[in-house]
Amino acid sequence: EAGEPGYWDDHQTAQQKMRQLGRLKETVNLWRDLESRSQNLVELTELALAEGDSSLQEQLEAELEELANGLAREEINLTLSGPYDDRSAIVTIHAGAGGTDAQDWAEMLMQMYCQWAETGKRPLEVMDLSYGEEAGLRGATLEIGGSHAFGYLLAEQGVHRLVRLSPYDPNNLRQTSFAQVEILPTSEDDPEVEIRSEDVKMDTFRSSGPGGQNVQKVASAVRLTHTPTGIVVSCQNERSQHQNREYAIRILKARLLARQEEEKAKAVAGLRGQRKAAEWGSQIRSYVLHPYKSVKDHRTNLQSTNPDAVLGGDIDKFIEAYLMSKVGE
Repeated sequence: EAGEPGYWDDHQTAQQKMRQLGRLKETVNLWRDLESRSQNLVELTELALAEGDSSLQEQLEAELEELANGLAREEINLTLSGPYDDRSAIVTIHAGAGGTDAQDWAEMLMQMYCQWAETGKRPLEVMDLSYGEEAGLRGATLEIGGSHAFGYLLAEQGVHRLVRLSPYDPNNLRQTSFAQVEILPTSEDDPEVEIRSEDVKMDTFRSSGPGGQNVQKVASAVRLTHTPTGIVVSCQNERSQHQNREYAIRILKARLLARQEEEKAKAVAGLRGQRKAAEWGSQIRSYVLHPYKSVKDHRTNLQSTNPDAVLGGDIDKFIEAYLMSKVGE
């Protein structure tokens, strides 16, 4: 098809198809590799049994475990068949109820997702940071890429609750904090998402750092307002106004794509999963650091007694349990 006359006339559609082809090739190569490794393992095991050679037992068991883990990962990937599951994800974290503690909690969650991306060798961009008055973040926006990033991270959408002894309370009392995590797929030059320049109003302002201080003398931060929908996006993470505008446009496109899908789906649980109500009582996961240590997902009842590891990015088991719980729905 790529060799046909006129294929590249519509550059956006052609690029979209080439990206899809690249992903399909990756999937085929992965399954062929798993097939080849399993055949080699069977042959080597049969040879060892025939010769009564037990020296390879440890190596064979290690290879079997690695192969089983690979197959388990691909079983999870088979659940990700949504139209946007294979795209990169835009992750936005909003501090909720809890004041400075909640803003600190929002920063902890951002670091958790950054660590998850780094551990999985996934591309990561910090698109926007909005600092709190005393500490932490009022909000943060990341873009995380890699295989099925949106499909995986959609499991993280919702309200996350933290219970701990507050480092910001003079009496060191126990504090409950909340943060909202929103997950959107990147638009990837989707032909359905069109932004006309006359529909976007751009304002510039000086970016602020921790404690609310202005960190730049020039107005490099950007705020975009999409007048037909009223959607407002701001970016202030980069020193370059041009870079901040580019990030803001990418976030705006993702929000417009999500809006279009919601309009199509209406009341059906679609692109954004099961949207939680705005009240902070509808958390999907609780992280308790005091009086005991625990992380519990309220949708699957999966629980960990090692919150330090979870906050260090070890969230795959929670994501996978949620995805498997959705099979057949």
